Parts: sequence; structure tokens; C-alpha cells
Amino acid sequence: MVESKSKKLIAGVLASAMALTLATQSGASAASVKTLTVGFVSPQTGPLAGFGEADKYEITQMTAYFKKNPITVGSSKYNVKVILKDAPNSAAASTAASDLINNNNVDLILASSTPDIVNPVSDQCEANAVPCITTVAPWQAYYFGRQKDPAHPVPFKWTYHFFWGLEDVMATYEDMWSQVTTNNKAGALWPNDPDGQAWSGANGFPATTKSIGVSVTDPGLYPDGTQDFTSQISAFKSAGDQILLGVPIPPDFTTFWNQAVQQGYKPKIATIGKALLFPSAIEALGKNGQNLGTEVWWHPTSPFKSSLTGQTAKALAAAYEKDTKKQWTQPLGFSHALFEVMAAAVKSAGSTDKAKVAKAISKLKVNTIVGTVDWTSGPVPNVAKTPLAGGQWRAGVNGHKYDLVIVSNKTAPMVPLGGKVQALN
Repeated sequence: MVESKSKKLIAGVLASAMALTLATQSGASAASVKTLTVGFVSPQTGPLAGFGEADKYEITQMTAYFKKNPITVGSSKYNVKVILKDAPNSAAASTAASDLINNNNVDLILASSTPDIVNPVSDQCEANAVPCITTVAPWQAYYFGRQKDPAHPVPFKWTYHFFWGLEDVMATYEDMWSQVTTNNKAGALWPNDPDGQAWSGANGFPATTKSIGVSVTDPGLYPDGTQDFTSQISAFKSAGDQILLGVPIPPDFTTFWNQAVQQGYKPKIATIGKALLFPSAIEALGKNGQNLGTEVWWHPTSPFKSSLTGQTAKALAAAYEKDTKKQWTQPLGFSHALFEVMAAAVKSAGSTDKAKVAKAISKLKVNTIVGTVDWTSGPVPNVAKTPLAGGQWRAGVNGHKYDLVIVSNKTAPMVPLGGKVQALN
């Protein structure tokens, strides 16, 4: 019996020693995982808040993902700490980036949602030698909008962007217009902001519409937040414009369209950038939202999958809806893609050294949930392009009050069509 007790005692001591060794090894392993600190700037409040609606969800998902799957950078492993900063406007975006750089000592910055946000963030990063990856702004508004002399642009060293260009949205809208019989007269809603200036500029819609025989009524740039669009509506009615195009912020289009209905302006087709991207904007219009058209940068039927999680576009959209009880939204895919590109960049750099990461981005090509992001193919330095389709909002589709139906894939044939263009009246 004494011998039996001795054996048990010895076994207990050995077990305790082994447990201590494993715990020590585990602790050492956990301690060996370093942290990559990433700033994320997007509009969480204000008139552009719809663009940033999915960002908190993605940040939570990606933080958990990297905790389980640290990024291998050279011989080290890194989890990811994300610091989200709200940027309801350009001034706030610039301040947010400055704060992340000077007070949070971030390794790099991600930013999203219109040139109002990504341009000032990028400018701060360029000035302070911090790598920056941005998205969700037409590349012309990003690239030329930041140049001191747009006629003689100079490549940036620290800041990189991926999204589609005005050439893609113009070709998509043209294709949608061609599917409806109209008088080839269009009314244009151009706000006095970076998007409106780019879309209405000499290299924007004016040249394209002229080349395809569409005349445009342009009442001039109006300030964001306009409450009375009577002058624009009157001009469109007088000209008999059967096509409506523009790139207003969401609340401004709601104001315009409600007033247009009241004042009897009824175009046959409307293709509106920015304002009609989100389900909430269409639901606010009720039955007047049926068949309004917009560009589609990302959709659950997009044939792409995440290089990190392996999720398809359909799976990511479904997970978002299940977890948030909200309808999928286009920026979701690009918010996810920012993390894919970031991870690929630091892996490729083999270091978290800022200069090495920036250089790695300039040579990066990675397949993401929004398509292939390739900075080696232009169209200009610092810019990579992604596919673009066109869609119309229709009631009762896929179990939603309104959902986007792909009706044009001229510039993105890999995205399957879901229907044909339908006239507004």
C-alpha cells in the first residue's frame, strides 16, 4: 500500500510538472505573438454614415480572425489591433488620421468612403510617411483630386487606393440608358463636393454624354445639404429630360426625389451614384424607390471569395445579415477587402517597417472578395481597379423590402445578370 501511494505521489508530481511546462510554453507562445496596430477611418455619423455602417462589424470579425490566425511577417506572428475613428466630414477625417499617427503610433492606416474622407486621410499619411490603403472613391477623384497640379500628377510614396473609375460608371450608365427608349436628354445633379466636381469635370460625364449623342442639362453645382431643388427640377422639366444622373449624398437625393414627385418631374430612367447605394435610402422613398438605378461595386452574386476567411461574397453577405439583423450593403465587401490587402501587404513586405510595407503595396497583386486588386497594372501609379456593374432597386426581391438586381455587366461580365433594365414609368 505504501508503494502504491508513493507511485501515485510521484505520478502527481510529474503531472504537475508537465502542466507547468505546458503552461509556460503556452505563455511563451502567446507572448511571442506581436501586435500590428492599424488605424481605420470612416464615416460612422453624419450624411455619409451609410458608407461606414458595416465597418464595426468587419473590424470585430477581423480582429477575432487574426487572433486565431496571426499574420506571419518574416519570422514573427502578429495579431491585429484596430483603432476606429469616426469621420463625418473632411476636416474630421484629417484630424482622425493625424491623431492616429501622432497619438496612437499606428503601423498603417485604412480608410474608406468617398473622396471627402479618403483624400484628407491619405494626405496626412503622405505627409507623415505612414502607409495608407484606401477604397470606395472613384480613382480619378482620389488621384487627381489630391494633386497640386492635376495636369502634371506626381506618384505618391505612401498612399495607395483601389476602386473603379469614372470610365467604368460612365460605360455602365450608358449601357443602362441604351436599354430604355428615351429622347437622349439628361438632367444632371452635381453637388459641389469632390465627387460632383470629378463627375461633372471635363474628363467626366460631359465628354462621354456628348460622344454618345446625349445632351445634358446642367443647372450648376449645388451645396451639399440643399433643401430646395425647385430650380433644378424646373430646368429638367423645361428641357424634357428623360434621363436623370448625378452623384448626390443620400439625404440630398431623398429631398430632391420627393420634391420631383410632388412637382411632376418623371424621368424614364434614373442612374444615381452614391445616394442610392444603401437599402435604407430606398426604403425612405417607399414606392417611389422602385427601379431607381445605381452603380454596383459589390453584390452577393459577385464570383469572388476572401483570401483570408475563404468566404464567398454570398456567404459574407449572409453572415452579416444573420449577425446584425440588417440587410447586406455594398461597402461590406470593401471593408473586408481592406483587411485582405493589409494582411497581404505586410506578409509580402516581410516586415512592419513602414517604408517596406509601402513599397510592398506598390507591387501587390491579391485576389479578394471584391475581385483582383493589382497595383502593378495601373491605370496610374498608386491605383488598382476593381469591377463595376449596374443595378436597379426592386421591391420584394430575396426576401427584402427592396434589393438590388444586376441589370448591366458591360464592364464586369464576370458578375451575373439578374434581370433587365425597366423604365420608371
